[in-house]
Formats: sequence, C-alpha cells, structure tokens
Amino acid sequence: MAYDASTLPDVSGLTVGIIGGTGDQGRGLAYRFARAGQTVLIGSRSAERAGESAREIAALPRMPADVSITGATNDEVARRSDVVIIAVPWDGHAATVAALAEPLAGTIVVDCVNPLGFDKQGPYALTVAEGSAVQQAATLLPDSRVCAAFNHVSAPLLADPEVDRIDLDVLICTEDRELVDVVGALAARIPGMRGIYAGRLRNAHQIEAFTANLIAINKRYKAHAGIRVTDL
Repeated sequence: MAYDASTLPDVSGLTVGIIGGTGDQGRGLAYRFARAGQTVLIGSRSAERAGESAREIAALPRMPADVSITGATNDEVARRSDVVIIAVPWDGHAATVAALAEPLAGTIVVDCVNPLGFDKQGPYALTVAEGSAVQQAATLLPDSRVCAAFNHVSAPLLADPEVDRIDLDVLICTEDRELVDVVGALAARIPGMRGIYAGRLRNAHQIEAFTANLIAINKRYKAHAGIRVTDL
C-alpha cells in the first residue's frame, strides 16, 4: 500500500509536549509544531527556563496569531500532554525518562534521542544495553505507548523561519501500529515531511546510529541531510 497522507488521522487538537525543549532539537520541533498550529508545551527541569524558551520560540517569525506555546517542569508537561517527545542529551536520557514513568503512563512517547559518542575522528554510535535509546525508554516506561521518530531531522532546518518545507521522511519504529498513523500525521503537519513505518523497536538501533553518517555527510557537503525513502 503506497503512502497516502489523506488517510492520516486529524491530530490538530493534540497537545505536544517536548521534554528537552530548551535544547536545539527540542526547540526546533517546538517551533515547527507551534507554527503548524499545535498546542505545544516546553519541558525542562526548571519551569523558569522552560517558560523563557517558550516565549523566545513564540516570538519567532511566521507564528500564527493564536500561537499556544508555554513552558513548565518536565513532570507537568508529561501530565498535560497527549504526545510527549523526548529530546534530551543521551547522557541524561535514562534518568530523565525514569523519573517520568508515573506521569507518562498511558501517554504516547516519541523518542528522538541518538546515542552518539564523539572523538577526534568524529561521531560514532554508542552501545546501549537495551539495544537502542527507544528500547531503553520502553523498558523504563512500561505503561506508555513508545515509538522512535524524528531522529534524522536537522535542528538548524527546524529552527530557520525562512525554511518553509523540510523534505524528508521520518522513520517510525514501534510495537504499536496505531502510533505510526498518529506520529505520521504529526510529521505531516510540517510541510514536506512524511512519517514512514520502519519496523519494530528492535530495528531502531541502526536508525539512531545512522545519525553519525548523516553528520559526516553534512560536514563533507556543508548540508543538512535527511532521509527520503523511494518507491512509496
């Protein structure tokens, strides 16, 4: 069955929370979803810092007049959101996710964290005991609906108000097939993006690791490379 965006559910009324919304990737995703008209909550350990970040994003160009983006603590964002995106640095991933197990019960959780190390030769994939960052999240959040997505989206493109379209595919790994359509519909709120099912959680590790290759491509060609799947 070919990709058909017209079959995706209406997700315009969902509240999207971003844990790690003060970092580059989180801020970029927050900007794009708020710009598309989603209600967005920015999460941080500090409510003050989250609020400051939300106000800065709300002031960016091309926002709708009725933009709804506010900041709060990670715990509050987890409780108030329909979909929560985990966009924290890898070294704080386990602790941050584990602390939110109770407020995230029953919630859709999208993990976009890439476990990478860096040395003088550049980035490389780290070994994760659970297999991948999203598998670690699924282990720590047994009562949540977990998937991997948005791993390969360029933060500079997300944050650039002059960029109207981001032509790439968001690869979605999950055990919950219903999430593919929900998260795919959120991806489609950003012009040019498609959400594509890419297998179960056990297949997420190579998607996370491939980010190291994209960084090498970006460095060599001075680009903001993403993934586009053909024949869909």
